[in-house]
Amino acid sequence: MPTPTDDPAPKPPVRPGRGRLRNAAVALVLGVAMFTAGAVLLPPDDSSSPAGPVPPAGDGAAPGRGSVAALRERVRQVPGDWTGWAGLGMAEVQQAGSTADSAAYARAEGALRKSLKLHPAGNYQAEAGMGALAAARHDFTRALHWARRATTTNPSGPTGYGVLADAYTQLGRYEASYGAVQRMTDLRPDAASLARASYTWELRGDTASARTLMKRALRAAPTPAQRAFAHVHLATLALDTGDASTALAEASAGLRESPRDAALLEARARAHTALGNTTRAVRDYTAAAGIAPLPHYLLGLGELQQSLGHRQRAEEQYDVLRAQDTARRANSADADVDAILYEADHGNAAKAAAMAEETLRSRPFIAVHDARAWALHRAGRHREALAHADKALALGTRSALFHYHRAMIHRALGDTTAARQDLTAALDTNPHFHPLHAPRARTVLRRIDATP
Repeated sequence: MPTPTDDPAPKPPVRPGRGRLRNAAVALVLGVAMFTAGAVLLPPDDSSSPAGPVPPAGDGAAPGRGSVAALRERVRQVPGDWTGWAGLGMAEVQQAGSTADSAAYARAEGALRKSLKLHPAGNYQAEAGMGALAAARHDFTRALHWARRATTTNPSGPTGYGVLADAYTQLGRYEASYGAVQRMTDLRPDAASLARASYTWELRGDTASARTLMKRALRAAPTPAQRAFAHVHLATLALDTGDASTALAEASAGLRESPRDAALLEARARAHTALGNTTRAVRDYTAAAGIAPLPHYLLGLGELQQSLGHRQRAEEQYDVLRAQDTARRANSADADVDAILYEADHGNAAKAAAMAEETLRSRPFIAVHDARAWALHRAGRHREALAHADKALALGTRSALFHYHRAMIHRALGDTTAARQDLTAALDTNPHFHPLHAPRARTVLRRIDATP
């Protein structure tokens, strides 16, 4: 089927034939950061601006866009405005995603439920908002429930299909997710739908098409926050295909407009790391974690510090990760991928395997399969690990980390030929994919090549 071009006129194709998935070459994608964040592709509204674009009539999933403070004032003045409460709820979800403020999720739920109480039947705005909230909390079964309600209420509303696609993706129902993205893009080829279309191609290993679509998402983005979102993922695409210079340029371009965007700072930190600018990388990682102490920022900074021999500074980040995991367990929440990988590499591998098994039951996504594979390998359960490593790469996703994990599993099972293939794939995809594992990959590959 045709590949999308830079011409913004054609609609982006997002659904391949089944044969493509079956025969996709095993060869990363948006990268661990996006995978572990849940891949909830809602490019945020510009919450710092009091007036953003109003969605076209017929969707209305985020009415009254603007700052959270302005939306709070609106519902204070008009407490019976159910659309205002829905808009506030969605804005709180978006704010929580960019600041790691868990209290914002509770505020979002309160606002959305207030909207539903005021207008219980056919409340598309609040239904889509509840779906986005559930997805942000990694409760993808509930997200699917609300997305289905929203798309039933308003079959012509693109936002509902976006939440539907996110839920299907994380639940491992990839073909269904492609269909939801196609429907969303057909309804409105804007920044949100184009970003999701880009992601579907990334999942399948077609980074060229993914990059084209994300560039179109950047051109379509009407707000600084949405443009920052696109720059982040263009930088990540470049990073995960070994092009650190382009990644640095993309992240820097975004930061000129949004200098305190944590995701852009993290992307620039990864680019600096790949280019050997470790002092700048530490500075950017530290700034990102200070703005939003998300697990992948903390783990990235900790492992960079460890690679530099700064063990105590690394432990400071790991201490925060351990505290976050204690809070997660107290709330009976599933672990995310970063927590599992941290535990596998720096804690108790058997505990990591149990965490991954629990998460996989509710989120059978490829990144969770990879984390489960790595945890099982680290716990010495290599045969079980291989089955999950194969599932992680089944879509053709280009992930250097996934290939490295499977390589080490193959090596533990005595299959040096397969280990060499995966190590080569990892380093060809991105020679700087991880500050600790990439050097190890090169060392192991040299040893395999030196063995008669």
